[in-house]
Amino acid sequence: MNPYLPHLATIQEIIPETASQDVKTFRVVFTDPEIRRSFTYQPGQFAEVSLFGAGEAPISITSSPTQEGYLEFSVKRAGVVTTALHYRQVGDPVGIRGPYGNNFPYRDMEGQNIVFIGGGIGLAPLRSLITFVLDPANRSRYAGISIIYGARSPGDLVFKWELERWGERDDVDLQVTVDRGDDEWTGRVGFVPQILLDLAPRPDNTVTVTCGPPIMIKFVLQNLEKLGFTPAQIVTTLEMRMKCGIGKCGRCNIGSSYVCQDGPVYTYEQLRKMPAEY
Repeated sequence: MNPYLPHLATIQEIIPETASQDVKTFRVVFTDPEIRRSFTYQPGQFAEVSLFGAGEAPISITSSPTQEGYLEFSVKRAGVVTTALHYRQVGDPVGIRGPYGNNFPYRDMEGQNIVFIGGGIGLAPLRSLITFVLDPANRSRYAGISIIYGARSPGDLVFKWELERWGERDDVDLQVTVDRGDDEWTGRVGFVPQILLDLAPRPDNTVTVTCGPPIMIKFVLQNLEKLGFTPAQIVTTLEMRMKCGIGKCGRCNIGSSYVCQDGPVYTYEQLRKMPAEY
């Protein structure tokens, strides 16, 4: 089978996530029922999404394997492909190939507390794992679940209806913050790394999972170490520079590691052994 040949899918639903609509979630369904049944993935993996006439781009799968029958991709309008996707309508075709990459080590996390730390659209890949661990079939396998999430402004928060649902759960500690509020915002105001320090989660039997803007991740990693977390307890995801998804183009290699194959999920312990360029 040609590894570059995508499977045909149809956009089933489009959900605007931000006030400016620069982030949208696309729910897609494979056209071939057999592919729909056989396509499997794990939280943290990505797929190549192609638009005919525009190209393709590697995008995290935002939905969870527990949500059967469709895939979801939450996409920020940025480059040629993502901009073209934002102009697509319900019923339009897209191409999907994958899944690619490794996954969040959810089996190793069993029995532990999990602290999710996300910023902006960085909540998209975390959402797959959050949905997975909160699924009734899986929830008892994990201890406490905490979610620290922030965005530049209230209008930039994504998955608002899910944030509301997570916040209503007794088994989830949800903390939402914005860099700057507005007249209607009554929640926290402050940068995610500082909120992390203020909340000071304990490292005992705990793993952290973070994704967001690079500058946020930089200070989150520093602050987690200040709180006593070891590099092995910190998990993040790198999605920069990926292109082909199968390790052929060489665009994503960092030292001897190919992000599209060895990643995009890494522990901070693994990242510290990589060249400084990452």
